[in-house]
Amino acid sequence: MQRIEITAPVGTWESLMAAIGAGADSVYFGVGVLNMRARSSVNFTLRDLVRIARICRKHQVKTYLTLNTVIYDHELRLVKKTIDSALKNGITAIIASDQAVIQYARKIGMPVHMSTQANITNIGAVKYWSQYVEVMVTARELTLDQVASIIRAIKRNRITGPSGRPVQIEIFAHGALCMAVSGKCYLSLDHYNASANRGSCYQLCRRPYRVTDSETEIELEVDNEYIMSPKDLCTIGFIDKIAHAGVSVLKIEGRGRSPEYVKTTVACYREAVTSVGNGTYTREKVDGWMKRLATVYNRGFWDGYYLGRKMGEWTDKHGSAATETKEYIGKVTNYFTRLKVAEIKMESGNLCSGDRIYIQGPTTGVVEMTIPEIRVDQKSVGLTAKGERCSIPVGVFLRRADKVYKILTTRDQLKMENEIDH
Repeated sequence: MQRIEITAPVGTWESLMAAIGAGADSVYFGVGVLNMRARSSVNFTLRDLVRIARICRKHQVKTYLTLNTVIYDHELRLVKKTIDSALKNGITAIIASDQAVIQYARKIGMPVHMSTQANITNIGAVKYWSQYVEVMVTARELTLDQVASIIRAIKRNRITGPSGRPVQIEIFAHGALCMAVSGKCYLSLDHYNASANRGSCYQLCRRPYRVTDSETEIELEVDNEYIMSPKDLCTIGFIDKIAHAGVSVLKIEGRGRSPEYVKTTVACYREAVTSVGNGTYTREKVDGWMKRLATVYNRGFWDGYYLGRKMGEWTDKHGSAATETKEYIGKVTNYFTRLKVAEIKMESGNLCSGDRIYIQGPTTGVVEMTIPEIRVDQKSVGLTAKGERCSIPVGVFLRRADKVYKILTTRDQLKMENEIDH
């Protein structure tokens, strides 16, 4: 079996380092406003491309820059400037669907990957786009059998991209789904004059709605379902089928999500793909990965349309259904390399021995650990609280100003809420 590439979403420096640490083969990210997460994630700048490229080259990770929004005439100069900068800094490829973007990139020799916004659903479309690109994301509405059929046709017809290498097919494997076909939605444009196709989605579909009879004015409310808000896609339970179909790249969605989300999802899918390759992929492992994936942001899970479903599954609550959340506690003020001990300034809440924490930073990425011991004024204590400086043993190098979060389970949150109520 060919090695399947795992490409990870990156919206912050913390997420970039988390993706690399978790085993991503590639990362994708946006700069400025010309990408589909212009509003929902922090986004990088053109100046950041130098550092991103340098870090990823060091770790042998490929870099994909998203330029996948609708483009207008007044933005063409910025498009060209962005592509020029990507080429200059050694970015692996850009992700696009607009012909103006694709044509200019090809003109200067910048590799292009086809975005899902192109809605590729058949071998004819693959043949057409192969004159410009070598990697294509198929429409999310296809079944896995349809994807496999396209891949077989690529091999049978020996369809190659501009460099002469065979065209590769990429699919979305995990993360948020939209009710609109391949993400092309106009609700935000209609209500707020802010186009989702320009990276400015206000996510009206994620809200609860009532249906009103225009004649009698009787209102109906659908209980326990947000009828335009799909559950998140999760394919980890049939990665073996995806590998057998010949898919080359698995894309994890979530540039607006947290660094721990990136770390957890990338790690789980990396392990799953490796397990398929070495013959150790089992239902027990799938159950374990599902449990881990449920700890970070999600709207519930379903398998999308890949296995032949005609209708979507809808989330039953607003926001995340994650079984764990994080609470900001403080920041690292020093790290003693010889002792492998971190000093932490407590700025909120408290920490106890045995608590699980995240330590996150733009160079550190995400470190997850259970606290074995806490010291205050060099004395071992069971608890430390806001206002104190404590030290804990940490086996990896940390940086000053790295943020520390306590990990809370659903049970912890309920306990805290009950204590507040009483």
